Amino acid sequence: MKAIILAGGRGKRLRPITDYVPKPLIPIKNIPIIEWQIKYLKKYGVSEIIICSGYKSEMIENYLNNKKLGIKITYSIENRPLGTGGAIKQASKKIKDNSFLVINGDIITNIDLKKLLKKENSIAAIQLKTKFGILQTDGNKIIKFDEKKEIKDTWMNAGIYYLGKEILKDLPKIGDIEKSLFPDYAKKGKLNTVKFTNSEWYSVDSFKDMEECSVNIEKIIK
Repeated sequence: MKAIILAGGRGKRLRPITDYVPKPLIPIKNIPIIEWQIKYLKKYGVSEIIICSGYKSEMIENYLNNKKLGIKITYSIENRPLGTGGAIKQASKKIKDNSFLVINGDIITNIDLKKLLKKENSIAAIQLKTKFGILQTDGNKIIKFDEKKEIKDTWMNAGIYYLGKEILKDLPKIGDIEKSLFPDYAKKGKLNTVKFTNSEWYSVDSFKDMEECSVNIEKIIK
């Protein structure tokens, strides 16, 4: 099994840190995000990882070349931003398998990939969790506070995909898979989801995300 890590973004919301290091090298408990991801993928039997990088890609390569992670790592470097769909299409030249995994380069999670691998062209979904306190009301009276609650029956894209090779011909050369191929495949009934409840999941996109993920990292990566 091969996996693609989409690690080409600039991470502008995490400036000024990302003015000096690419987002995948931002440390969570002194270990970069991308190293956590590689260990996670290896745990589920991934034998080769293709890293789609662009911004400060040489720093990512230099870091990983000095680590002994016990897994084959190759790179697909974007000379210009290709979007997630374009990045996957370019990286696919290195894939001979009939199916492969894709994970966004800022995700840290304990989602069980074995469940996702049961059906091709599937998106991992998690219940939407609000970052704000929820008010329970009776008319104009507040009767209860719920902090950072999962919203039942509202599912969000977890940024992890199990795709069949046949989709590659439909990917844009430049553009995001989430805005091009996925909506088209959804309309045609060609896209599946695997729903995960009670999973730990963080998209490290802000300083607050970094802090919360650092606090819970031992619970996520066991």
